[in-house]
Amino acid sequence: MPPPVYRFAPSPNGYLHLGHAYSALLNFDMARQSGGTFLLRMEDIDTSRCRPEFEQAICEDLAWLGISWQLPVRRQSEHLEVYRAAVERLTVDELVYPAFESRSEIAQMIAARDELGPWPRDPDGMPLYPGTARDEDPAERDQKLREGLPYALRLDMDAARRQAEQISWRPFWTEEGSGPGGETGRVTARPQAWGDVIVARKDTPTSYHISVVIDDALQEVTHVVRGRDLFWATSVHRLLQDLLELPTPRYGHHGLILDEAGEKLSKSTQSTSLRQLREAGETPEDIRRRVGLSPA
Repeated sequence: MPPPVYRFAPSPNGYLHLGHAYSALLNFDMARQSGGTFLLRMEDIDTSRCRPEFEQAICEDLAWLGISWQLPVRRQSEHLEVYRAAVERLTVDELVYPAFESRSEIAQMIAARDELGPWPRDPDGMPLYPGTARDEDPAERDQKLREGLPYALRLDMDAARRQAEQISWRPFWTEEGSGPGGETGRVTARPQAWGDVIVARKDTPTSYHISVVIDDALQEVTHVVRGRDLFWATSVHRLLQDLLELPTPRYGHHGLILDEAGEKLSKSTQSTSLRQLREAGETPEDIRRRVGLSPA
């Protein structure tokens, strides 16, 4: 059996915080202890927010923590054609459709439906897309495409599930208390909980879900260790792996590092960065202690 391959895949749209440090160190430790490989990937398809200076800062922070990785670093922005081909395959299989509504229009539709009773939410608490564009008249859809209107390409979840039938995964490791329940045995995937997820946009030929399953396959990642907040996103990834005939890594989920208010650390909320902690005099050993890991 070949040695395992682990990866850490941040988005270079801000500075790393303690939550990132925990995930990166955990993956690096697991790879080292098993005689495996540790990869660094930059999930930078959002070109409006990702910056070279943040990528450089990520590399500096990881090196400071004592983490090393196999070169070259994979940057998603350099492989858009690979993702485009995967989306085109789903299109040929009639599993995706363009939705032309703006975010505000979707919000208005959901607000109107909420008046009749609570509208379904996904595992992250966001309202499901109502699916109105799924049954749009083909002639009207073609006309909008010819006019060059912006759109999101969505997965027809019902059609995809009929093709994929029943899918599941068995976590190889779950940190105590980190799973939402039932994660110690085989988990039945529930991609329908996410509704018709976006797989690409007019100006971006991919999405997180598409890119991550393609990258894991091409990089021969064997073990995906990530936070419990992504536990149910694995359902979508298992579905796409089945539809695109990709190998399935083994999945593990760890607990989250929380702030004083009990909320998940986030770049968007300006959580204290590793750079700030380093500038305040903390050492890599201090960081490991903060996140509950043994000394290197």
